[in-house]
Amino acid sequence: MSSQDTTYVIFDGDKDKWAYARMKGWGALPNIDFNFINVHDLKNIRDWSQPDTVRRTLRERFRITDQVIVLIGELTRYHHRFVRWEIVEALDRDLPIIAVNLNGMRGMDSDLCPPAIRTKYVLHIPFRMRIIKYALDNFPSEYYSRGNARNGARDYSDAVYEELGLFE
Repeated sequence: MSSQDTTYVIFDGDKDKWAYARMKGWGALPNIDFNFINVHDLKNIRDWSQPDTVRRTLRERFRITDQVIVLIGELTRYHHRFVRWEIVEALDRDLPIIAVNLNGMRGMDSDLCPPAIRTKYVLHIPFRMRIIKYALDNFPSEYYSRGNARNGARDYSDAVYEELGLFE
């Protein structure tokens, strides 16, 4: 799996749409090495008024999804109508999940992380282009090769960040 596989992005559409738009913008710039196949661009939802219509279309998107990014902002954990449903759907489909902390935290932020993924084998990283690309290129294969023995939050070591030039 890689950034060239289909990626489903889960986010708070009211507060965190800026982060989703920035990710799409990174991919649109020719001088930046960041690409991801955004499953949301592959199937449009025409009628946002009916929850059943939205869920049906989202299930269709999940059928062609290889990996999931959850953008975690201040209110993400409180969104139950679709965010929690999407997370549970990703877990039920055994998809690799990359939790991206919009506050820049490198590990799981237990104050902001949605409860559904707190104890699951989910990678937690900050909202930085290079580490997101690295995670898309590397975490899914790690996820599938881990076996059922590994659970709980996963994060990358300082060495990975240093290798990517992300010193902090």
